[in-house]
Amino acid sequence: MSILIKPIVTEKLTAQGEKLNRYGFIVDVKANKLQIKKTVEEMYNVSVADVNTVNYHGKRKSRYTKSGLLRGRTNHFKKAYVTLAGEDKIDFYASI
Repeated sequence: MSILIKPIVTEKLTAQGEKLNRYGFIVDVKANKLQIKKTVEEMYNVSVADVNTVNYHGKRKSRYTKSGLLRGRTNHFKKAYVTLAGEDKIDFYASI
Protein backbone atom coordinates (compact mmCIF):
# COMPACT_ATOMS: atom_id res chain seq x y z
CA MET A 1 0.00 0.00 0.00
CA SER A 2 1.50 3.29 -1.07
CA ILE A 3 0.78 6.05 1.45
CA LEU A 4 1.83 9.05 -0.69
CA ILE A 5 0.03 9.19 -4.02
CA LYS A 6 1.35 12.48 -5.43
CA PRO A 7 2.56 15.90 -4.26
CA ILE A 8 0.35 18.95 -4.63
CA VAL A 9 2.14 21.63 -6.63
CA THR A 10 0.10 24.84 -6.69
CA GLU A 11 0.99 28.50 -6.36
CA LYS A 12 -0.38 28.66 -2.83
CA LEU A 13 1.52 25.60 -1.57
CA THR A 14 4.71 26.64 -3.34
CA ALA A 15 4.59 29.96 -1.49
CA GLN A 16 3.92 28.16 1.80
CA GLY A 17 6.86 25.86 1.08
CA GLU A 18 9.17 28.86 0.76
CA LYS A 19 7.82 30.84 3.74
CA LEU A 20 6.38 28.32 6.21
CA ASN A 21 8.27 25.16 5.18
CA ARG A 22 4.92 23.43 4.50
CA TYR A 23 4.23 20.97 1.67
CA GLY A 24 1.07 19.21 0.48
CA PHE A 25 0.45 15.64 -0.66
CA ILE A 26 -2.50 13.59 -1.87
CA VAL A 27 -2.40 10.52 0.39
CA ASP A 28 -4.24 7.23 0.81
CA VAL A 29 -7.67 7.70 2.39
CA LYS A 30 -6.92 5.08 5.08
CA ALA A 31 -3.52 6.54 6.09
CA ASN A 32 -3.15 8.18 9.50
CA LYS A 33 -0.84 11.02 10.53
CA LEU A 34 1.87 8.77 11.98
CA GLN A 35 2.09 6.70 8.78
CA ILE A 36 2.25 9.87 6.65
CA LYS A 37 5.00 11.33 8.85
CA LYS A 38 7.08 8.14 8.68
CA THR A 39 6.70 7.84 4.90
CA VAL A 40 7.69 11.47 4.20
CA GLU A 41 10.72 11.20 6.48
CA GLU A 42 11.89 8.01 4.74
CA MET A 43 11.25 9.20 1.16
CA TYR A 44 12.73 12.70 1.38
CA ASN A 45 15.25 12.33 4.27
CA VAL A 46 13.76 15.24 6.25
CA SER A 47 12.38 15.62 9.76
CA VAL A 48 8.65 16.33 10.01
CA ALA A 49 7.36 18.65 12.73
CA ASP A 50 3.61 18.52 12.07
CA VAL A 51 1.04 16.77 9.86
CA ASN A 52 -2.48 18.09 9.17
CA THR A 53 -4.99 16.07 7.14
CA VAL A 54 -8.16 17.01 5.26
CA ASN A 55 -10.75 14.61 3.79
CA TYR A 56 -12.44 15.71 0.58
CA HIS A 57 -15.66 14.09 -0.54
CA GLY A 58 -16.42 13.86 -4.24
CA LYS A 59 -18.74 16.45 -5.74
CA ARG A 60 -21.90 15.37 -7.51
CA LYS A 61 -21.76 16.09 -11.23
CA SER A 62 -24.32 15.88 -14.01
CA ARG A 63 -24.24 16.62 -17.71
CA TYR A 64 -26.70 16.60 -20.55
CA THR A 65 -25.96 14.37 -23.53
CA LYS A 66 -27.83 13.07 -26.57
CA SER A 67 -28.78 9.95 -24.65
CA GLY A 68 -30.09 11.91 -21.66
CA LEU A 69 -28.89 13.09 -18.31
CA LEU A 70 -25.73 11.43 -16.94
CA ARG A 71 -25.12 11.62 -13.21
CA GLY A 72 -22.08 10.73 -11.18
CA ARG A 73 -19.51 12.14 -8.81
CA THR A 74 -15.80 12.85 -8.61
CA ASN A 75 -13.57 10.69 -6.43
CA HIS A 76 -13.06 11.09 -2.69
CA PHE A 77 -9.47 11.85 -1.65
CA LYS A 78 -7.38 12.91 1.32
CA LYS A 79 -4.81 15.71 1.52
CA ALA A 80 -1.96 15.95 3.99
CA TYR A 81 -0.16 19.20 4.80
CA VAL A 82 3.31 18.42 6.16
CA THR A 83 5.34 21.03 8.05
CA LEU A 84 9.07 20.34 8.16
CA ALA A 85 11.32 21.02 11.13
CA GLY A 86 14.40 23.23 10.95
CA GLU A 87 15.90 24.18 7.60
CA ASP A 88 14.83 21.03 5.74
CA LYS A 89 13.49 21.45 2.20
CA ILE A 90 11.78 19.16 -0.32
CA ASP A 91 12.65 19.66 -3.99
CA PHE A 92 9.96 18.06 -6.16
CA TYR A 93 11.77 19.04 -9.37
CA ALA A 94 15.11 17.36 -8.60
CA SER A 95 14.17 14.10 -10.34
CA ILE A 96 13.00 15.70 -13.61
